[in-house]
Amino acid sequence: MQIIDDFTAMLTDALGPAGPLLALGGIGLALILVALPTMLKKEKDPLDRIRAQRTGKSEQVEALRRGGNGKADKLERFAGYLEPKSAEELTATKMKLLRAGYRGKGAVRMFHFLQFALGLGVLVIGLILTLIKSTQQEMTMQTMVLYTILPAAAGYYLPQYWIQRRIQTRQQEITDGFPDALDMMLVCVEAGQSLDQSIIRIATEARAGYPALAEEFEMVAHEVKAGKERVVVLRDMSERVGLADITSFVTTLIQSSSFGTSIADALRVYSAEMRDKRIMRAEEKANTIPTKLTLGTMLFTLPPLLVILIGPSLFRFASQMPGGGG
Repeated sequence: MQIIDDFTAMLTDALGPAGPLLALGGIGLALILVALPTMLKKEKDPLDRIRAQRTGKSEQVEALRRGGNGKADKLERFAGYLEPKSAEELTATKMKLLRAGYRGKGAVRMFHFLQFALGLGVLVIGLILTLIKSTQQEMTMQTMVLYTILPAAAGYYLPQYWIQRRIQTRQQEITDGFPDALDMMLVCVEAGQSLDQSIIRIATEARAGYPALAEEFEMVAHEVKAGKERVVVLRDMSERVGLADITSFVTTLIQSSSFGTSIADALRVYSAEMRDKRIMRAEEKANTIPTKLTLGTMLFTLPPLLVILIGPSLFRFASQMPGGGG
């Protein structure tokens, strides 16, 4: 017991009153960091190796089939821990990342890894800062919990906030550029080009101003070239983008192709509708300007005006009072 008392006194002299607590927290963190790789290590099933030998597939061939050499995706062995177990949740996360523009094979794993890493990292930083602050002044348990848990929650939900902002920015960019893309598609179709050629032309021309829209049309062109049915490709595009305008456009093209009507006529009507909607959106934003300027007008115009109008009267009234001087 004397050794423990001497060690505690040494920690108190070196780190302050919370020295033993800091040392205990450091030991716990070190144990977590040591045990974490062992817990996340995914052992290979011996049956998989036997199955590969029976089917004649080596690890290199299997890696090439997955699209990499095994070292390209360093989080692949942690897929069982970093991917949702539910198929519905996994599909929803993939769709959300697709709408944000992240199409990589390991996008879901990277997203959950960032959530885990940021949450744990900010939690450790908040715990250390809380322990240091507790040595300088007395803190209640509620304050310590707030200083520790709130930053960890913010770090955990930061990737979700980033994805939502990316989705909104990307959808707004597609909405702004879609009427121009429809006009260009109408010109290309009326000039004698096919629908596939016009899509490729839009993907090339719109890249400078609207890269998100150009990326979507380029993916449609590549999938059609690969032999995928055009109807399925267009429906995948509408689901991937998640905008009502794109869904209506895809429905118009599918119906025009199914009933054998002219695609140029359908595009002419729909492009005119999109131009009208863009004008209506601009007018709606313009109509909200007076309401937004009201607060600024009240804050920055009304107080100076009151000072100019009432200030001299108040000054004269104060000077005429007994003992006011003047």
